[in-house]
Amino acid sequence: MDATSEYSRSTSRRSRAVDGGLLLFRVDGVPVLLAPSWWIGSLIIVVLYQPLVGRLLPEASAVMSWALAAAFALLLGLSVLAHELGHCVVALRLGIPVRRLRLFLLGGLSEVARTPRKPGEEGLVAVAGPVVSVLLAVFCGLLLLAVPPGGPVWLLVAQCAVANLAVGLFNLLPGLPLDGGRLLRAGVWAVTGTRTKGTKAAVFGGGLVSVGLLVWALWGLADGSEDRWLRLGVCVVTAWFVVLGATSEVAAEGRRSWPEGLSVGEVMRPVLQLPAESPVSAALAASAGRGVVLVRADGVAAGLLDEAAAERLAGGTPNAPAELAAQPIRAETVLLLSEPGEDIAERVREVPTWQFLVVDDEGKPAGVLHREDLRAALSARGRRTA
Repeated sequence: MDATSEYSRSTSRRSRAVDGGLLLFRVDGVPVLLAPSWWIGSLIIVVLYQPLVGRLLPEASAVMSWALAAAFALLLGLSVLAHELGHCVVALRLGIPVRRLRLFLLGGLSEVARTPRKPGEEGLVAVAGPVVSVLLAVFCGLLLLAVPPGGPVWLLVAQCAVANLAVGLFNLLPGLPLDGGRLLRAGVWAVTGTRTKGTKAAVFGGGLVSVGLLVWALWGLADGSEDRWLRLGVCVVTAWFVVLGATSEVAAEGRRSWPEGLSVGEVMRPVLQLPAESPVSAALAASAGRGVVLVRADGVAAGLLDEAAAERLAGGTPNAPAELAAQPIRAETVLLLSEPGEDIAERVREVPTWQFLVVDDEGKPAGVLHREDLRAALSARGRRTA
């Protein structure tokens, strides 16, 4: 890869990071972003929590009450950040790429670049966040023993303990997109061998969690609880977040689903190997209905023949080397014939190219998969099932 293309890719990555919010720092190259909606969520927390501070510390002035409410919002944000860093670090250690970590309205999200291949991986990544939160809550709880009770410092430490405990325990609720929902999915996936069944169970759990949050909020209003308005605001926004997240998980599962009985061999095109120096017009003629791997004299593959580029080249210089119309073969554009269909569907969806080289377990070319061929096959199977 030349320096110009590397610079372009680096610039593109920085642009995407800025588009997602304010770049705070990076963890192993993963950008940590603060979305604009985080400020809105924090402002809501401050406004709703300030009256409660006044009741917890009657001697506190109005300025002190607002300052402690702002500190609580900040501590809650840091708690969510620590929680998400737990997910991020474990995912990276398992070899799962992470696109970015983003804090937004009353929550956070570690965006992984690919779905975990095994239920165990999903479970480990999911449980990492709550473990970090609970450990921080325990640490702050122990710290309370060393702080004189009843003052602003004691309240700040107590706030930190409560914030982390709340983040940890709430995320263990068994519904997507919460970590407990991912643990439930991993468990059902491990028992049934089907990720889709796990997703359905966890999405149903997400619906129950949303209903439970709204019921708890309404109960606080009816009971006249001191924190009723804080509870109502947090529960309504959180229930909305859970519903949107669960809906997104259903859509994502549908995109990566693979019809039972469909094999990659049925979709891929036969492969033909030609010398890279072959005339582009001859390579184009030989490619009818097939994928073409262009091989140099030293046995190294120059790439896959790009039919559109080959047609343009053949129109002006038909005897030009076919290698000039080759699409480079990269690691992300190579598929294993033995890979699960769901993984293939996910890779084809995420990698921006229109054709993929399929190889057998020995690394020998077995075929070429075109994006449009796979899309047509999946659509046809979907209509047949419906």
